Amino acid sequence: MKKTILITGSTDGIGREAALELASMGHRVIMHGKRQQAGQNLADEFKLKTGNPDIFYYNADLTDLESIKTFTQSIKSHFSQLDVLLNNAGVFMTEKVLLPNGFEMTHMVNHLAVFTLTLQLLDLVKQSPVGRIIVTSSMAHSASIDFNNLNGEKHWDSYNAYAVSKLENILFTYKLHRNLSAEKSHVTANCLHPGVISTKLLHAGWGMGGGSVQQGAATSVYLATSDDVDEVSGKYFVNKHPQKSAAFSYDHKAQDKLWQISSELL
Repeated sequence: MKKTILITGSTDGIGREAALELASMGHRVIMHGKRQQAGQNLADEFKLKTGNPDIFYYNADLTDLESIKTFTQSIKSHFSQLDVLLNNAGVFMTEKVLLPNGFEMTHMVNHLAVFTLTLQLLDLVKQSPVGRIIVTSSMAHSASIDFNNLNGEKHWDSYNAYAVSKLENILFTYKLHRNLSAEKSHVTANCLHPGVISTKLLHAGWGMGGGSVQQGAATSVYLATSDDVDEVSGKYFVNKHPQKSAAFSYDHKAQDKLWQISSELL
């Protein structure tokens, strides 16, 4: 079945590879990036490469709430349903950056943007008979969280900020799954670790190489398309298989608290 799939951060690295593979499979792919001309050029290149005319590009700055809102409104005005929302975009910051809106960059892009973008597009995903929400986390996710330091108020270091943001991805996914289950929605919500992959993010954070982007995209593509996960939700996947995330991530109180704080912040 041909799906309509939105992938954030799909002009580079794992997201770019996932977009190319999904387009090659014949799906309608909505690409996202933050440089309009480069993004449009890439979408055009993929159309030629795959012979698939259903590849679209939309611009959005995930550090900016208004930009995210404009982006989601554009998607809602052009598409009647989303079968898959793949939250792939993420950053690793080597220094602390406070954005004009007051949020620390890692927290904003890796968690708050995912949170608000997903909730703004959730009704569109619910229009699909097989709606799926996928969030890219990492095995580098933290084993705990200080709710009084989400914005780096007390202390900040690059690894901790990244690890906490990846834990937030998992807490958010599990809480979203619980909400969807409570309302008996057919929409599923899962998260994943893509692997240790040679991307700009890995080089920035760890100064090392890793696996291929093909390996990195494999689990995302699997979760977006496989019939095997039609009714699987609230799981953390590694190498296409459900794995245990950090024990703390299963704490319902922590999931609820992060959701409440995020809602209030936004």
